[in-house]
Amino acid sequence: METVKSILAAKGADVVSVGPDALVIEALQIMAERNVGAVLVMDAAGDIVGIFSERDFARRIIIKGRSCDVTKVREIMTNKLTYAEPGTSIADCMNIMTTNHFRHLPIKEKGKVVGVISIGDVVKALVKDQEKVISEQAFEIGQHERRSPGAV
Repeated sequence: METVKSILAAKGADVVSVGPDALVIEALQIMAERNVGAVLVMDAAGDIVGIFSERDFARRIIIKGRSCDVTKVREIMTNKLTYAEPGTSIADCMNIMTTNHFRHLPIKEKGKVVGVISIGDVVKALVKDQEKVISEQAFEIGQHERRSPGAV
């Protein structure tokens, strides 16, 4: 089974972040430019203080009728974070993300953020892994059939 390390190797370990005092509109612009659904919120020391996602925007700005032009990211970000490590299996990541109902998972190694993976990254890796298993099993079945008496 693949691990987070293989996802980061394939997609890169680029971490998109904003400061907690950034305006929500600024964070949204960065997310649009980078084509990501979430950004880490990091303080001046480089420590993660939260994560801001499209879901935070929808639930805490749009539904509440707030303005993204004056609201700071710190006011609506998610500040309870769960992390995985590069050695975490893809299946474990899927379990963490679905159990906790979030779509983005920061990855830390030795206390330092080394990337962020999304539920899409996890699903893609799981499908790839399943395709590999199916291919291997089909090969084994073919080999077995060729060795069986009466095989053509």
